[in-house]
Amino acid sequence: MTISLNTNLPALSELPDTYIISLSEFGAITLAGEEQSKYLQGQVTCDVNESTSSSLLTGAHCNAKGKVFSTFRLINRLSEHLLLQPKSSIKASLAELQKFGVFAKVSIKTAENLSFYALVGEEAKNVLQSKYQQVPDSLTPVINIGSTSLIYISGQQNRYLIIDDAVKLQQQIEKFELPTYTYPVWELLEISEGFPLLSESSGNEYVPQMLNMQAINGISFTKGCYLGQETVARMQYLGKNKRALFALMGNCEAETKPTDIIEKQLGENWRKAGDVIMSYQADNGKVYLQAVLANDVDESTNFRIKGDEKSCFNLSDLPYTVT
Repeated sequence: MTISLNTNLPALSELPDTYIISLSEFGAITLAGEEQSKYLQGQVTCDVNESTSSSLLTGAHCNAKGKVFSTFRLINRLSEHLLLQPKSSIKASLAELQKFGVFAKVSIKTAENLSFYALVGEEAKNVLQSKYQQVPDSLTPVINIGSTSLIYISGQQNRYLIIDDAVKLQQQIEKFELPTYTYPVWELLEISEGFPLLSESSGNEYVPQMLNMQAINGISFTKGCYLGQETVARMQYLGKNKRALFALMGNCEAETKPTDIIEKQLGENWRKAGDVIMSYQADNGKVYLQAVLANDVDESTNFRIKGDEKSCFNLSDLPYTVT
């Protein structure tokens, strides 16, 4: 038996009460070894020393100038650190981690033979409880049952990640008997939740605060030194950051993509407002964008995609306050 994928791209309001997403474009960087925690602590924005077998941390991996290679969720699985993230950001981040990792007792590589699915919706918790002896929650966001990792992600919707060996996980997912969507639906949810999604083209362009990492507890300002820490601290304490991550919704005729330029209306004229870093185009014509704009942008501003004069976008609310 194989899992039947629903290839439709629904708008946010069209999604069913409870469903599964096949995270085919999702992956992880693994760190293992005697110095895995010590090494990672000096590389990323979150406090790795706070990581436990049941914790979930968010963080960013930056270069020496504080520009972000990748954003991730950090869990511990089978005595290894896993940096969970889209495959599109793994290549650059992995190369940088491996470059400095040769000086530490740590093995750094991409996760092999693992599969990733998300369970989303109103009945997601009840569905998990019918299949597993323990279910993660806000107090214990990660549960490891044998080789299976269950991860609770807080937000506007109940979301759970399920990770396991590819063959084992497919057998588990088949038993759920729920509609299963393709990976772009996960991007839609991340856009609406305000979790930054970096592609190869948008990596190494923004400091963490431009991606709202401070608003989603992705930066520790007390942990000490790490790569890019000087820039991150300067942005925080000297008020030098002038940009932030936003979600927009609207319509356009052309296919949107990362690197598209967003323009804002000023009277009868249009001026550059920022850049698209991720987009989702629903089958009904609705388009959802994740973009980096000036952090003092007016909520009533009209936006469009440069080169598509008929496009029209407005800001959408995020589930957190940007500070």
